[in-house]
Amino acid sequence: MKKNIYLFKFLLLSVFLISSCKKDFLDTRPLGEFSETAVWSDPALVETFINQIYFRLDEPFTNGRLKSNIVDEAHYRGNGPSKNFNNGLLTADEIPGWSTPSRFRTWDDLYKSIRYCNLFFEKVDLVPYSKTLIDGKTTKERATGEVHFLRAYIYHLLTSVYGGVPLIKESYGLTDDFSIARNSYSDCVSFMVEECDKAVSLLPSVHSGSNKGKATRGAALALKSRVLLYAASDLYNTSVFPQFPQPELIGYKDGNTTARWQAAKDAAKAVINSGMYKLYKPDPAPTDSVAQNIVELFTLKETPEDIFVKYFTPVLTPMIGLVSGPNGWHNWGTNAPLQDAVDDYEMADGTRFDWKNPVHAAAPYKNRDPRFYANILYEGAKWRPRPADVAGTDPYSVIQVGTFEKWDNTLNKMMEVPGLDTRKSPIEDWNGGYTGYYMRKFIDPKVDAQYFYQDVPWRWIRYGEILLNYAEACIELGEYAEARTYINMIRKRAGMPPVTESGTALRDRYRNERRVEMMFEEQRFFDVRRWVIGPKAYHPVSRANVVYKLNPDRTTSTVPKITSEVFETWKWDNKAYFFPILRNELNKNKLLVQNPGY
Repeated sequence: MKKNIYLFKFLLLSVFLISSCKKDFLDTRPLGEFSETAVWSDPALVETFINQIYFRLDEPFTNGRLKSNIVDEAHYRGNGPSKNFNNGLLTADEIPGWSTPSRFRTWDDLYKSIRYCNLFFEKVDLVPYSKTLIDGKTTKERATGEVHFLRAYIYHLLTSVYGGVPLIKESYGLTDDFSIARNSYSDCVSFMVEECDKAVSLLPSVHSGSNKGKATRGAALALKSRVLLYAASDLYNTSVFPQFPQPELIGYKDGNTTARWQAAKDAAKAVINSGMYKLYKPDPAPTDSVAQNIVELFTLKETPEDIFVKYFTPVLTPMIGLVSGPNGWHNWGTNAPLQDAVDDYEMADGTRFDWKNPVHAAAPYKNRDPRFYANILYEGAKWRPRPADVAGTDPYSVIQVGTFEKWDNTLNKMMEVPGLDTRKSPIEDWNGGYTGYYMRKFIDPKVDAQYFYQDVPWRWIRYGEILLNYAEACIELGEYAEARTYINMIRKRAGMPPVTESGTALRDRYRNERRVEMMFEEQRFFDVRRWVIGPKAYHPVSRANVVYKLNPDRTTSTVPKITSEVFETWKWDNKAYFFPILRNELNKNKLLVQNPGY
């Protein structure tokens, strides 16, 4: 939705939802509030109602906190809850780092959104919609298709962390019985697919005017692709918890994995065959800066790769640039990339980076995958002009995450001088990251994030993901040549040489390619789980130690010594493949069955 969602809309929605409970003591309506009848008799108010459901979808830009911090992509400097999560300290009373205020949508919060969807379906026939076609659909068709899409998306958010959940298709009131059992994972997938199919039949291929940014036919096809990809994955098709008495709640029991991979392949191919999307700058010219092409993909307002996007007009809350940028620019350094993630960017020739290779270790930031330069701010990287109060200290505006060994003639000893973007920065020594890196991806360098908030959109689903989904399904079906074709489309756009492997080696290359291509896009957290590779992601994690050594002649080297060092211990617990249903939900609904390990 290419519009602000203002405070009065929150008030309107709250009033409406309260009024829908129909309790006598709420029947008196203060001046300025809308009755339930008034809402459903006004298409404009119904559109506002639907807008609130969009608003309730997870996106990290307005609080700046990414799921990257609770998987092996990034480190959160306010790290207590995240560290607990990364050590598997999830319990039936708390999901640390997830359910704290302003983080991610929780069980009860997602079911509130589902209730809003169900309420719409119960009332939609009362709305006096015009029969005029807009973008080839009536307003009723479009609105109904949007809510089918949104309900599928919300159930996807639930099933991706809980497995099978109760499928609720009506809006409960205060006097209703809330006891309902969990549906099987298979039932949930079938329901989400049905919802996507209904949305496909009702939604236009494009929206124009103020409808731009709402769910389209392509968004519904793409969500179906993601749902079926997850459903075919190892977590739901292998026996991770053989002693769990109700395995149907956390996966399939029929063993028909091949059919699921075929369905995932077909769903991704439906998006590809629609012809509605293409990669941004898929064939870089020899004179192109490939890194700049990648930067543009995530900082332009629109690209041909956009499938489901949240637009922003100038906002009143901190955005990703302020929250994640370097502290030497008076930013907060919240989402600091881990060395583990940086190491997975290949060399420019397609070989693995290796600290044991002396050439690599001597200059770890040279000749890397162009996406590294587009996504990561590292020691010596050029960034936007320093703020006025810092410019005199660093007229070149380069990232300084290292320590300078300098000789002090007065004290007759070596002194360690921290860089401007370190935790001991003379600019801000409380906001810096711990890892030796800062995020570059998503951040518009033209905006001074200290004073202004960017209006770069958040891309929930983009075409690059669909190509990777298709390639993954092909790999699992043994169609290696077809998989390579689509992986290499992504790599060509990134300026990287093609992959040539088959079998398990191709799967490994693909998984690394997905990690790099989708870094910080809220994918890795779920990929680690659905691939059942928790121990590979949750282990002692590393940072870059950057030192400009003192030379024998007491001058300071202009070339830093960079090493990788472990700085925080994480460990994996298998129970973290699924979240616990919190105790307060179990107490409210005695038919709920807890997930294994809790």
